[in-house]
Amino acid sequence: MVYVKWVFWGLFWLIVAGFLHYSLPQRDIVRIVNTYEERQDVTGWTKMFWAASDQSQERLQSWDVQFIQAIDPDGDPMVYRNEDTGWGWPPYFKFDTANLYTDASDSVSSKAEPEWYAVTHYGWRNEFLSIFPNAVGIKRVAGPDVTLIPWFNIIVLTILAAVAWGIWARWRRFRKNKIEPKIDEWTDGWE
Repeated sequence: MVYVKWVFWGLFWLIVAGFLHYSLPQRDIVRIVNTYEERQDVTGWTKMFWAASDQSQERLQSWDVQFIQAIDPDGDPMVYRNEDTGWGWPPYFKFDTANLYTDASDSVSSKAEPEWYAVTHYGWRNEFLSIFPNAVGIKRVAGPDVTLIPWFNIIVLTILAAVAWGIWARWRRFRKNKIEPKIDEWTDGWE
């Protein structure tokens, strides 16, 4: 029974960590090489990885999506989608897709004269399932070796850890003061 409990809690925290890794902003240092727009057929269970910014888009099976192609400092390609998140999840309240697309188009650089940008995004890239991270912002940086400290993520994770600790501490106190005395009271006559 102890193993079942540990498997349950392990899976629970794995799901929480995956949810936070998908939802919290991440920044990649890249060189933008191209932008384009493409019609995407979004069907099946992978639809949850696409941003449906309004109800009409939720009913559609395909829509036009803007993409930003980039190369990281190691030479590996990275493709970002550029969709509004609207009022949906994650709550980035992104309504400036056209502006970001214009900024990315203006930021295209060559291998000979690279310009490096920090692309802020959420989500994952999976070539097999055609899942792309959604770019929410770009910012020019000095070079590929720049260090960016994720202050927002540090603050959010600290707050979540404090809330989890508070709930756990209160549950332990409740169990010790209310539940365990009742169990002792019920089991006193069993001996």
